[in-house]
Amino acid sequence: QVQLVESGGGLVQAGGSLRLSCAASGRTLSSYVMGWFRQAPGKEREFVAIIRWSGGSTYYADSVKGRFTISRDNTKNKVFLQMNTPKTEDTAVYYCAARVTPRSAVVPTTPAHYDSWGQGTQVTVSS
Repeated sequence: QVQLVESGGGLVQAGGSLRLSCAASGRTLSSYVMGWFRQAPGKEREFVAIIRWSGGSTYYADSVKGRFTISRDNTKNKVFLQMNTPKTEDTAVYYCAARVTPRSAVVPTTPAHYDSWGQGTQVTVSS
């Protein structure tokens, strides 16, 4: 498994911006997909955005498409989630996750398919 540590959460006003970071260590990431998931109080953990480490293909939940951007820094083994124009409904604990996924395979968006998780970082969007 790869070790993941998130940072960058906090309080942000609706319409503002925030960038989350996830530092990965312990494995070569070329065969991995890495993603951001979130969990709001009383709700199940849900997919937000995913990126293939090799090639950089990205995938987004409809709820964040056009507002959030996932990216990676190959030299620093980091994944980022740029949150622009956040809404109050984006308030949640955000988790970084990773799993090995062959290039020929469909990228999984279900949290249960991921075996490496960070500790989570709280994002609160105020109105």
